[in-house]
Amino acid sequence: MEGGCRGTKSEGLGPGSVVTTEKARNSSIKLDICKMSFPPPLPTPKLLPQELHDLRYAKMLLENPGFTARIANLIGTPIEKGFKMLPKNWSDVVHKASKGALMKALQLAVMTLGPRNRAKSSERFHKLLVGASGGIGGVFGLAALPIELPVSTTIMLRSIADIARSEGHSLSTVQTRLSCLEVFALGGRSAADDAVESSYWAVRAALARAISDAAAYLAHKGVLERSAPAIVRLIAAISSRFGVVVSEQLAAKAVPIVGAAGGTIVNVLFMDHFQDMARGHFIVKRLEAKYGMDVVQTVYNSIAIRIS
Repeated sequence: MEGGCRGTKSEGLGPGSVVTTEKARNSSIKLDICKMSFPPPLPTPKLLPQELHDLRYAKMLLENPGFTARIANLIGTPIEKGFKMLPKNWSDVVHKASKGALMKALQLAVMTLGPRNRAKSSERFHKLLVGASGGIGGVFGLAALPIELPVSTTIMLRSIADIARSEGHSLSTVQTRLSCLEVFALGGRSAADDAVESSYWAVRAALARAISDAAAYLAHKGVLERSAPAIVRLIAAISSRFGVVVSEQLAAKAVPIVGAAGGTIVNVLFMDHFQDMARGHFIVKRLEAKYGMDVVQTVYNSIAIRIS
């Protein structure tokens, strides 16, 4: 307001000037405005100590996915060795299987996830189920992927939904159900990503439009049509990143020393990875519901953690 009040006193009020009633009234209004005091901007709300601790934990999970490192430790060799043992068409199979598995998971999210009350998530139980399905992949490898992946992805979605519920989110909303599906894009980089774009917030920003369009479509239609453009775009956006982690899982199972028993362990690590991503994601979303995304993102970015 300071710039707008410059020269107000002298306008029409200088020595020897004839002051009309209208000019005097306008000058008086301007002077009153200049004297007004405006309240200071509202202070940025501060997270409670426990909330800050939770957000730090979330960042540690989201910025240190560690799936590749854990797989390498299991097989005792870099994951690249497993990729060399896969057949030539493995990329096409993974791409198709990933999209199919996510579509089934989305159908599950829309049709069957409901607002059940549960204080804690049953993460161990879901790991046992996914581990059992992993034994099949350990024996039959790539050929079993189109069968095994939809099963394991469905079980993982159930676990992700459990975690969302345990963090206080209602599964009765379409947005929360789509946020569960969004977890499959976390911790995996698409071919177009660089080191910066693979960060948690960048992935969310990249998916924001697709999720918003899908939510609007589902709210309007109430039913899922696989060929709807909004659904096709959402599945494509998530599968490009989900497929990266699926590829690493498949490569690990291709190493001869893994076998059926190792396939079970690989699947447990696979599940553990997405449970970590879900826990971090829904902690952040819980705090966003209270403080807003901008505040939480600012605090998140200010937290220093060790990146492994």
